[in-house]
Amino acid sequence: MIFNNKTVIITGGSEGVGAATARMFAEAGANLVLVARNKKKLEAIAEELREKTRVEIFAMDVADADACVDLFKKASFDFGRVDVLVNNAGYHKRGNVTDVEASELGLIIDVNLKAPIILSRLAIPYLREAGGGVIVNVGSLAGRTPVPGSATYAASKAGLRAFTYALGAELADTGIKLAIVSPGPIDTGFIMADLDATSNLTLSQPISTAEDVAQAILDLCGNRQVELSMPRLSGYLTTLMYLFPGLRPLVVPMLERKGAKVKARLKAEKNRANAG
Repeated sequence: MIFNNKTVIITGGSEGVGAATARMFAEAGANLVLVARNKKKLEAIAEELREKTRVEIFAMDVADADACVDLFKKASFDFGRVDVLVNNAGYHKRGNVTDVEASELGLIIDVNLKAPIILSRLAIPYLREAGGGVIVNVGSLAGRTPVPGSATYAASKAGLRAFTYALGAELADTGIKLAIVSPGPIDTGFIMADLDATSNLTLSQPISTAEDVAQAILDLCGNRQVELSMPRLSGYLTTLMYLFPGLRPLVVPMLERKGAKVKARLKAEKNRANAG
């Protein structure tokens, strides 16, 4: 897929899925605007990619609505157009609702749901001016089925999924596509940095790489698909549990036992690596 002379904005673009996505878009010839809070990390990935394409960075908090406005002004000024927005930035504070500070729960919603809504709204005039474009939201399998210990996170991703489908319908026939990738666990620090806090249910599913998710994002920019769940079998499983909630009490305990074994294995591997 070729993106020569196209401009792509990626939030959470300094590491993990965001950085992997930036690398793939750079290979495809896109101009990049990378967004994250940590300017030093942004500068590092930008320096790496400037050998291949034009890259600008914008250090900001996506929960800051005024900064979101400035982001699009900068992208338009620097490159003259905006063609793709990847809403990848995410935040999670794991734990039961009663064990997490209310301010943290609010921040989950602000970063995972409120920010993509605002950014998508701001992107639309620029995408129209460019003759069309794509907004890809990074969701989660947690947004397709409840995950204890991640109730607010699951709610934010479920809301993001609903927003994607609804805005996509509003923009039908405008040349602007809405899409969402809904991955299960990903081999990044978002999960791997704190395995104890990650639910067994989450770890019961196959673990994708950041590059797997990045490729899915690029694929969604060039096809007619609205949602890509990964792994595909996990997507089918979440659909079944949604359509037939009576299956949940039967299936979840089995999955949690499987996830507990995976967690134990991953922790053992991590301990061996640290010891070595």
